[in-house]
Amino acid sequence: MQGARAPRDQGQSPGRMSALGRSSVILLTYVLAATELTCLFMQFSIVPYLSRKLGLDSIAFGYLQTTFGVLQLLGGPVFGRFADQRGARAALTLSFLAALALYLLLAAASSPALPGVYLLFASRLPGALMHTLPAAQMVITDLSAPEERPAALGRLGLCFGVGVILGSLLGGTLVSAYGIQCPAILAALATLLGAVLSFTCIPASTKGAKTDAQAPLPGGPRASVFDLKAIASLLRLPDVPRIFLVKVASNCPTGLFMVMFSIISMDFFQLEAAQAGYLMSFFGLLQMVTQGLVIGQLSSHFSEEVLLRASVLVFIVVGLAMAWMSSVFHFCLLVPGLVFSLCTLNVVTDSMLIKAVSTSDTGTMLGLCASVQPLLRTLGPTVGGLLYRSFGVPVFGHVQVAINTLVLLVLWRKPMPQRKDKVR
Repeated sequence: MQGARAPRDQGQSPGRMSALGRSSVILLTYVLAATELTCLFMQFSIVPYLSRKLGLDSIAFGYLQTTFGVLQLLGGPVFGRFADQRGARAALTLSFLAALALYLLLAAASSPALPGVYLLFASRLPGALMHTLPAAQMVITDLSAPEERPAALGRLGLCFGVGVILGSLLGGTLVSAYGIQCPAILAALATLLGAVLSFTCIPASTKGAKTDAQAPLPGGPRASVFDLKAIASLLRLPDVPRIFLVKVASNCPTGLFMVMFSIISMDFFQLEAAQAGYLMSFFGLLQMVTQGLVIGQLSSHFSEEVLLRASVLVFIVVGLAMAWMSSVFHFCLLVPGLVFSLCTLNVVTDSMLIKAVSTSDTGTMLGLCASVQPLLRTLGPTVGGLLYRSFGVPVFGHVQVAINTLVLLVLWRKPMPQRKDKVR
């Protein structure tokens, strides 16, 4: 039973929720996603300084980053299945509570009276359950009309851009003015507010009536959140392996480059820390505009198949230019094409994969999609570092051209299926 202060449409299923109720929930979801991403990038900006303060060398810092990547990689599919079974409200609340624990541990690690190194590594553990973005994607997928879905998912790019720009600026400014503890405490307060809003204002479930019919019978065994066979079975559905392989393969070269970007910006581009921050803000601004505005317009005029081929083709062109890149000015010229390809590829493949599964499994599939970036962050430092030391920056362009040429040939020989959305 809903509390007296609950929104009017909160207890209704999506099929009976009014248009105003859907719009309000979607808008709140965007706000929650932007809040969590801002806090996430705030902690990204303070962790290197805290690690240096605690005496960690570059190898130990690499272990710290890898730990976070592995935990997010393992937690993504499980979190998605939890979201499918327990609903959007429970998923978003859990994600914000996990983030709250991370920022509290991070604040404690900066205290001289406590064992900072142990607490810093312990602060990575809640990262396994920090998946607000996939949860937000699930809510938007469930509540948006099929023809509006690519644009609605693309607008999450606005949230990502806000998080990159605002989080980076706030993190650096607060550290300089008030110390390392301040951003962590502010992030903890913001995530606590996010948990409260998620629990009180997000519907218990955003799935349609057909999903409810798939629930276990009363008294019957409840499917386990940790049922890895059920999670892996989604990857064996028709066309899913090919779409997922395209997503991973096309993301891989750029993912390796971005993992090594901090080193490349210092060694190859000869940038200072502030200049590298400005460049990342430029990257975030372009991503915000591309996902928030450009993809929505393109999706209303072109099919997903056309957009997917276009993103891979632009990847090839950017890779060719990257192989001849010699200055940061050249890279700035490449960034718009790189951002367009990344954003379009991820939005289109996410949309295709969602359509390939039943409505009761959208959260699990989005969790699998969200595991691609942690996978690259886990393997990237080793593979990318080996390539960079052996062949230099041009190798990332060569790898990009080779892999995406193969992907484009596959797409041209056997087009992706055009599926109609499930009835909700």
